[in-house]
Amino acid sequence: MNTKELLKKVRKIEIKTRRLSDHIFGGEYHSTFKGRGMTFSEVRQYQIGDDVRAIDWNVTARYNEPFVKVFEEERELTMMLIVDISGSEFYGTSSTFKNEYLTEIAATLAFSANQNNDKVGLILFTDQVELYIPPKKGKPHILRIIRELIEFKPTNKKTDINAPLQFVSKILKNRAIVFLMSDFISEDYSNSLRIISSKHDITGIRVYDKSEITIPNLGLVHLMDNEANKMKLVYTGSKKIRKKYENYYRNRIQLFEENFKKAGAGIIECSTTDSYQKKLLRYFKNR
Repeated sequence: MNTKELLKKVRKIEIKTRRLSDHIFGGEYHSTFKGRGMTFSEVRQYQIGDDVRAIDWNVTARYNEPFVKVFEEERELTMMLIVDISGSEFYGTSSTFKNEYLTEIAATLAFSANQNNDKVGLILFTDQVELYIPPKKGKPHILRIIRELIEFKPTNKKTDINAPLQFVSKILKNRAIVFLMSDFISEDYSNSLRIISSKHDITGIRVYDKSEITIPNLGLVHLMDNEANKMKLVYTGSKKIRKKYENYYRNRIQLFEENFKKAGAGIIECSTTDSYQKKLLRYFKNR
């Protein structure tokens, strides 16, 4: 992709996702994700109904009448977007590939955070962390994130969700909003998820193509394994083979749902034919 094509694609995604974040998600995002704490603002005279625990005893003693401390929500937050760019994300049977769908979701969330003056960071991963962009504010930074989502080429193709979770646990010291986006076809990551969810507000966004759920009976066909980068000859007429694949797939999804629920983390599940706008909005409102 040349520079002109890249800029055109970035602009197209910016126009679509920024409009959504400005008019739909901005307010919902603000009310859903609270500040990480309360910061001292001022003292004022005690009023009937004030919490006595807020009394500033030093000021009260000085003026011989009760004063209370006033606190404000510390609004600034950090959002970390963790996006799967392994081989399985470059798949789609409808008009949209999974990686393109993930890019739009990530861009919408990034612009929503930016609108609230929050920092946004990005991690792209396969079975290792491929790219880390530290959290920062501003539109130019958000556009850089979108460019990387569009054009970054990973060195590996396999998936290991443990890698980014362990990385985030080390680099993020203060509580952050974390969105982990993947198809979650990965080996067990429950322990890494449990550790990170104890420190941060994490949500798993599972993106899938409906054709992945089952293998149709097409006889003897060549199937491409994007993560192994190998073409395999598979006899899809075998009920045993189709059932084995379906069981494996459903087991991965069950693992995803159980892991996130046990960790007290949020869950969003989107097919590439779904409206992610509606899914995100419903999730924000339910929060």
